[in-house]
Amino acid sequence: MSDNDVVVKPKTKVKLKLDKPKLYKVILVNDDYTPREFVILILKVVFRMSEETGYRVMMTAHKLGSCVVVVCARDIAETKAKEGIDLAKEMGFPLMFTTEPEE
Repeated sequence: MSDNDVVVKPKTKVKLKLDKPKLYKVILVNDDYTPREFVILILKVVFRMSEETGYRVMMTAHKLGSCVVVVCARDIAETKAKEGIDLAKEMGFPLMFTTEPEE
């Protein structure tokens, strides 16, 4: 090669991959003080569940001690859990929701 030769390198295209946001579970924790009807009402209002679905989730938490209500993005999960807890506190009930990362 002489000094006048030009070496051309092919351009490589870089494609950025965005990671999907990590999902979080909202978990309903059973307690012995909050009435079942109130738990179903919270599930209907906050999590937009039907009466039947809310009943099944509430009964699962009642029998097993806790139940996954919904799996969604972290900020939504934390907001929904806080909203449910706050509504229960307003009415004087110790209803508890927790959030944790999905495996």
